[in-house]
Amino acid sequence: MRRPAHGPRRLLPLLTAHPLVSAPFPEDPVTAADTAPIQTESPTGRSSGARAWIVTGLLVAFMMVNFADKSVLGLAADEIRADMGLSATDFGLANSAFFLLFSVAAGAVGLLADRVRPKLLLLAMALLWSVAQTPAALGGGLAVLIGSRVLLGAAEGPAFPVAQQAALSWFPNHRRNLPGALVTLGVTLGVITAAPGLTWVIHHHGWRAALWVVAAAGALWALLWAVFGADGTYRTDTAEALSSEPAVKPAYRRILGTRTWIGTTAAYFTSYWAVALMLVWLPSYLRNGLGHSSDAAGRLIVLPWVVGAVALLGQAALTGWLMRRGVSSRWARGRVGGSLLLIGAIACLAVPLADGATAKTALLAVGFGLGGSFATVAATTVAELAPPARRGGALGTMNATVTTAGLIAPAVVGSLVDSHGAAGYQTAVVLSGALLLLGALAAFTLIDPARDALRPSV
Repeated sequence: MRRPAHGPRRLLPLLTAHPLVSAPFPEDPVTAADTAPIQTESPTGRSSGARAWIVTGLLVAFMMVNFADKSVLGLAADEIRADMGLSATDFGLANSAFFLLFSVAAGAVGLLADRVRPKLLLLAMALLWSVAQTPAALGGGLAVLIGSRVLLGAAEGPAFPVAQQAALSWFPNHRRNLPGALVTLGVTLGVITAAPGLTWVIHHHGWRAALWVVAAAGALWALLWAVFGADGTYRTDTAEALSSEPAVKPAYRRILGTRTWIGTTAAYFTSYWAVALMLVWLPSYLRNGLGHSSDAAGRLIVLPWVVGAVALLGQAALTGWLMRRGVSSRWARGRVGGSLLLIGAIACLAVPLADGATAKTALLAVGFGLGGSFATVAATTVAELAPPARRGGALGTMNATVTTAGLIAPAVVGSLVDSHGAAGYQTAVVLSGALLLLGALAAFTLIDPARDALRPSV
């Protein structure tokens, strides 16, 4: 008997025409409108409803703890330098040590995330964060501090790509902008909530007490995740679920060699440079370069993160709106993200031209806030480019490359401050603006997931 035209065999070629439900480089092109399939259920038939948002909320908290961990040394910079007798260069190198294994771990665990359940990886990371804080919290000198930061960096390196992979696996492509932005927003919320509280702890109980606080937060999150965490239902695509044939798994080099992956990674590198400086040196710049008191600096440090939070939510809303109307992600993600970097670059480059601490502080908030808000664009763009079987590795490798900015930036700025005094901070801001300008150019000219996902096989 002849099969009906609407049966599974008829539907399968239509499903596999989409770049996210097949090999990433199918031979038959599709239109931009085809890149946003309407899908209410996962391939397994389970709806991504309340559970998806519970998990997303936990992952937001995960990133909050992650960046509270990172922010402690920046908030306590003057206290640590006085306690240990460190120069700015020494302190910059101590912070760079955090990223010594950060990038390696991000790449290695990103590849592992394609084979091991994200729930288990995230639980292991959170537990290691708490353990890594204890040596420096108990005491010791610079060597103990550096060793503790190296271990913490290795444990935190994979956090963002695995958290994004875990969150995005609960949603289809056209619904990923909001959860991706919310997980990234956890970075901002972590600093906004931690900065005033940790500053108070540092001033009243010492910087080592602040390490105990963030260690306890990591342990508490691990307990909640063990009970409520779960893996998403979009870890495999629809074509794979319907087909009896094994899923096509292209070589990573084919994904990493696309102009979209290269452009996204280059743009995100410049954005992460801004994030690293916000964490490590911006509190000191506000105090020692612009003359704000310690308490005022503890409050003002949240301004660029607030600007970044607004930018993240605005970018997610605008990108989602554009994609629902059939606009290609070249514009909806690449051009929107590139515009954020461009405005951030202009603000940073304008800092030397501004008069007074107030104007400079406002420009810093805009420059670093917008410049540091590219992460969601990067994660969702690579998630669109790479098929599910290679998504963890593509995200992890991007993060490993990008976070080398954290290894370089603190040491460079420390050297500038030692050699130029307070003027070194401003030079670092101008350098950041120039890098953000290059990142914007990369985003505008190279990002086009539809083009690269549809490249014929070679």
